[in-house]
Amino acid sequence: MESSDPSSAAGNKTEEISVPPVEGVAGGGTSYGWVHGGLQGSHLGTSVIDPTKVHSTDLLHVWSMPSTANVSQQEAPRPLEQVNLLAARNERESFQIALRPKVSWVSGIAGPVQMQCTDLCSSTGGRLVVGQSITLRRVVPILGVPDALVPIDPSSPQINLLPGETTAVWISLNVPCGQQPGLYEGEIFITAVRADSDSRADSLLKSERYQLYKGLKTCLDITESRDHLSSEEMILRLSSTSTTLRRMLVLPAFQDYHENNGLGDMMDEDVLNNVAVRVKLSLTVWDFTLPLTPSLPAVFGISETVIEDRFCLEHGTKGWYDALDHHFGWLLQYRISPFFCRWGDSMRILAYTCPWPADHPKANEYYSDPRLAAYAVPYAPILSCTDAAKNSLRREVEILKTEPHWSKAYFYLWDEPLNMEQYEVICNISNELRTYTPDVRILTTYYAGPSGSELAPSTFEAFAKVPNVLRPHTQIFCTSEWVLGTREDLVKDIIAELRPDLGEEWWTYVCMGPSDPQPNWHLGMRGTQHRAVMWRAWKEGGTGFLYWGTNCYEKAMIPSAEICFRRGLPPGDGVLFYPGEVFSSSKEPVASLRLERILSGMQDIEYLNLYSSKYGREEALALLEKTGAYLGPDRYAHDHGPVDVMRGEVYRTCSS
Repeated sequence: MESSDPSSAAGNKTEEISVPPVEGVAGGGTSYGWVHGGLQGSHLGTSVIDPTKVHSTDLLHVWSMPSTANVSQQEAPRPLEQVNLLAARNERESFQIALRPKVSWVSGIAGPVQMQCTDLCSSTGGRLVVGQSITLRRVVPILGVPDALVPIDPSSPQINLLPGETTAVWISLNVPCGQQPGLYEGEIFITAVRADSDSRADSLLKSERYQLYKGLKTCLDITESRDHLSSEEMILRLSSTSTTLRRMLVLPAFQDYHENNGLGDMMDEDVLNNVAVRVKLSLTVWDFTLPLTPSLPAVFGISETVIEDRFCLEHGTKGWYDALDHHFGWLLQYRISPFFCRWGDSMRILAYTCPWPADHPKANEYYSDPRLAAYAVPYAPILSCTDAAKNSLRREVEILKTEPHWSKAYFYLWDEPLNMEQYEVICNISNELRTYTPDVRILTTYYAGPSGSELAPSTFEAFAKVPNVLRPHTQIFCTSEWVLGTREDLVKDIIAELRPDLGEEWWTYVCMGPSDPQPNWHLGMRGTQHRAVMWRAWKEGGTGFLYWGTNCYEKAMIPSAEICFRRGLPPGDGVLFYPGEVFSSSKEPVASLRLERILSGMQDIEYLNLYSSKYGREEALALLEKTGAYLGPDRYAHDHGPVDVMRGEVYRTCSS
């Protein structure tokens, strides 16, 4: 999509092209052999198609889509245009390439394609390197909804297309802090290739041999007879085996059983120029660096018990520490301040950011990381109210309060207390902590006033009066966005009850609610609806944000077990990433589309803060509204265009 405006992103146009019927839908028919709009003068006939002798535009549709688009398997093709993006330094900007076969050139599937991206280069010698600053991930449906972003190996960037289905590839451009500003340009080559020959099976890559070995071993491990297993656990193991076997059958090593064509070699430069679909890509890097420490602390929970169960780790072992450390470091890239959590009775919670005690060398590495905007200090007596636990807590606080990062510390003791008895426990713990240091900060989440109290005649008034009950025992009053509904005017009633002079803050959170059409992170919501969670937090004036869980799926006892969302929760609630082992041999977590959109929303906040610093907050609020990006909880952009307009206006007015 050609545009002189560097803020113009992928897929703004909405021209629809009709899609032929898929077998079993609207009149039958089949997508096998379908060609939209002819073959540009070619006559392929009914013989086997050799993709090395036919231009790939005759075999597949290729078009770009913005990062807020949910590209379904039945997404209709659109015209292919140049992709123009805008990013600051220390920012990640993403878009999608959609692929849909016109014909099948391999039996059993439509055919494989290779995606190869060049480095992005500027005229002054700047470079963004593929595999480092440029990453490609395949969008995989979860419950039929595009969500999981599975990395594509840069050394073997091959994707199998299925007849009548659209496949999306998520492409991210990560701009380092020290990147030279300027216009960066490159290309993406998309080429239909032949299936691998049987010689391929004789010379398997080491990674493929490992995948086969690991898959077979996993199947044996989980199907061996276990007398002590219940029938429910045995069914779970058999289901996991089935998932593993299905995943093994689509490995490249087995492609020769579907197709007897010749060897699909990597395309050389001449072949790429002759047959590849070429997507031109430009990125304007502007002279603004997103702060390393996010302006809005966003604290997100990681369930330690889910990690222990799924990866078969014993609490406190080296493997346990390594797993927590890996998850912590991985989530920091999303401008999130992670905390680990273990839930107790009646919603009591042990929340901590660092698994090691404050006097451990790793602790200073955690707490001093500039990407961490806030950290949770563990209240150890919640597990064992002994003198030893209390002494340990006192030492922890005494060490941390002498550090410059102590201003980031908070205690999270109870999630959504419901009655005066639970409020009293929070107050008692607060009194204990205040004997260690008077400037302790306690965070309390709530969505209602305590039962058994006579705070106010109405439910909302009782909710708004909670600070009068918890003062001075809570400094961060964290309320559910569900309570507000679509009435932004209620925010002033909440803030009116707070005492900023006493260090009191207002944070917000989402979980099961609010529901559609308000912003949240449930599976299947619009992409702009996911991104708008942070727009809402910024507009309402909260100084922090909490999300209860990033990995809280159903219990499983092996890393590769199929992901099941917890019963009783909206799909996707509490799950923002998946174990890498579910999709491949990789142990790297797999991000969701929703997690990437959270990052985009966090980055948008920095744009709005920059604009506010130059023109005032009222002007920044007006910018959100006049561009149509966000007006309220039920009035925000449904397509990507206004998002680019808003970001482009910040660039235009603040880049000089």
